[in-house]
Amino acid sequence: MASWPLLSLRTGMRTRPLSYCQVLSRYSSTSLSPPRVETTFNDAGTIAHVQLNRPDKRNALDLSMFHAIRDAANALKTESLQNKKLRAVILSGKGKAFCTGLDIGSMMNLNVMQTSKELLQKPNDAVANLAQDVAYIWRDLPVPVICSLHGMCFGGGMQIALGADMRYASPDCKLAIMEAKWGLIPDMTATVTLRELVRIDIAKELTMTGRILSAQEAMEYGLVTRVVDDPLQEAQNMAELIVQQSADAVAATKRMYQRTWVSATERECLKAETVEQTKLMASWNQMVKAASNFGWSLPYRKRKDAPSDDKES
Repeated sequence: MASWPLLSLRTGMRTRPLSYCQVLSRYSSTSLSPPRVETTFNDAGTIAHVQLNRPDKRNALDLSMFHAIRDAANALKTESLQNKKLRAVILSGKGKAFCTGLDIGSMMNLNVMQTSKELLQKPNDAVANLAQDVAYIWRDLPVPVICSLHGMCFGGGMQIALGADMRYASPDCKLAIMEAKWGLIPDMTATVTLRELVRIDIAKELTMTGRILSAQEAMEYGLVTRVVDDPLQEAQNMAELIVQQSADAVAATKRMYQRTWVSATERECLKAETVEQTKLMASWNQMVKAASNFGWSLPYRKRKDAPSDDKES
């Protein structure tokens, strides 16, 4: 991957407002060293790069990793809503694999019943439990999340990747919904994400068998956006292209499609288009983007969030 300037959470906090530093302190909420998840930013603060950081275990998910992923995503969500500089997120894994799924060995060393309760129990007002949050929360960010896949993407790792808006995979990447190997089902938002991407018979086949797919097969099924030689570079290129667009239009696109792609009626789909377009038309950012087609260069303003009564429950 070509180098690009990054601002490390641990070395670059002095350049951030205090409130931002307080938000980002959640990234290092665990005492583990090195941290399970590392997040860096480009100099402008518009692109965040979240890396799963357990390369010696091929980024397998232990309990600390679950918490670290959720904390990282929550901090980015808070930053995006408060500061609105953030325009895109890249999600990748360090080492030889993106993520090989649940670390069964580490889980067995813990109190299984207590660990299961911690992963599967959710607060009364929450949409998802902890196990689901590490995949679902990326859908809740008001900016695109672009996933770079290499090596292996199995089980829980696959479900995390499916929570992203786009997925670029290396030609040698292997992917699988592997829970069947352990007599389990994919319970980390697969029921939400798979239905948007594949036919139900394909979903059943892959879930019931745990069959390992090549990157090419995964792309043909719709699980991968593109197969490229350097998925991290491709993710960076896409993030930089998105940053050049209107932040309002990008956020509206993500919001609209996620609300309407599968379960909405035709009436609801058409209404969603009208609602989002009405908010965009003649707005400053829309006019800036339109003017750029005629050689005018004007600055974008910060993204406007959807009204509170217009957000998903």
